[in-house]
Amino acid sequence: MNEPKIGLLPLYLELYDRLLPAYRARMEQFCREVAGRFEKRGVKVVTAPVCRLKGEFARSVQALEKDGVDALVTLHLAYSPSLESASVLAGTHLPIIVLDTAPAEVFGPDQDPDAIMYNHGIHGVQDMCNLLIRNGKPFVIEAGHWTKSDVIDRVIRHLPGARMAARMATARVGLVGKPFAGMGDFAVTPECLRKAIGAQVVMSRPARLAKLVKQVPVADVRREMALDAKRFDLAKLDKGSHELSVRTGLGLRQWMAEENLTAATMNFEAAGKVSGLPVMPFLEFSKSMARGAGYAGEGDALTAVLVGALASAYPETTFTEMFCADWKGGRVFLSHMGEFNVDLADGKPVLAEPGLNFTPGKSPVVAYGRLKGGPAVFVNLAPLPGNAFRLILAPGRMEAVRGKDRFQQCVRGWFRPKSSVADFLASYSRLGGTHHAALVYGADLKSLRSFGEFARFEVREVV
Repeated sequence: MNEPKIGLLPLYLELYDRLLPAYRARMEQFCREVAGRFEKRGVKVVTAPVCRLKGEFARSVQALEKDGVDALVTLHLAYSPSLESASVLAGTHLPIIVLDTAPAEVFGPDQDPDAIMYNHGIHGVQDMCNLLIRNGKPFVIEAGHWTKSDVIDRVIRHLPGARMAARMATARVGLVGKPFAGMGDFAVTPECLRKAIGAQVVMSRPARLAKLVKQVPVADVRREMALDAKRFDLAKLDKGSHELSVRTGLGLRQWMAEENLTAATMNFEAAGKVSGLPVMPFLEFSKSMARGAGYAGEGDALTAVLVGALASAYPETTFTEMFCADWKGGRVFLSHMGEFNVDLADGKPVLAEPGLNFTPGKSPVVAYGRLKGGPAVFVNLAPLPGNAFRLILAPGRMEAVRGKDRFQQCVRGWFRPKSSVADFLASYSRLGGTHHAALVYGADLKSLRSFGEFARFEVREVV
């Protein structure tokens, strides 16, 4: 994850500035000290001016949105009436993390009564959180003393989840062709994606894609092919097929850039004249995942958006499917037709044409490789009744393969869940897990749960 960035939003009461103006400077110093605690842990902090009235909250939140912060972290410097902030906070796409703390660690009978003025923000937190719930705005909250507990670290653990939720809520996913006919588990309408999640589906135009492919400069094609020669094993590759796939991929890349897409999906049956792409761009989609873009096969916009959101915080993310159960070995074989994040390969991937071309276009070039070993989480977003969604998290481990591997011309990997394969598969389908999913290496389960909470998903873990 790149350097996280928060917008620190201090809340205060305008009445105190009118009647007790001398207290303000001390509370502003407390805010600066809290900001410093985050900065010492590698978090970039954009601190808003102290906010008291609705107009001040509106201006500050708008500025933080433009600044591209991952989350709003609220800090009550004192009591703050919730109706001044609630509608503004409910209206922002930014995730909200409530930091419930105060300057003093001890507040017993021997405390100076004047310290009440500096330490009574907790009931302002309660007022605000009630209004956030009533306004339907999700949030997470962490409470504790800012120096004598780990509350700052607990807030920081939510930041990857906040980034993923914000990426999902502002996603733009390109759809090339129509979704694969008959696949119902991931089927959601563009309207549902927009209303329930915030993601926008951008439909491709065949004439535009065909033009972009044709206009790719020869020099760019050659440059990309030279890069492929360093990145992949080209021993089994026909040069003409490679050139066509690269040209097609660069045309697709240009379209994604023009449309400012964060993810894309394509049904392989649309390759050829139907889409404007002469060959199914398996290779480019595999490269795009390595660049952090979301992807899913068969026109699955939902999972493509999920993969892009996860990759914004955890770059070692790929689209995948569970294909076969190794009942005896306690593993699940993961694969797909020809797409995976090539940066996750165990060794150098091989570029080759498939033995059997299922697409109506010309023979594609595919990057075949084996997913590397290491801790990973299998992540799925399952549609539920009423345009709701369930985020399914299955922690486990990708196994490193030692010895014979006969699947050389195949995207492949072996996932070992925490439970038996039988229990894992039954639990996954009992929760409605779809056959398209993401695999995330090195993810923090707390961050993934936070992601689900911020995005209003029901979160369930398969153990």
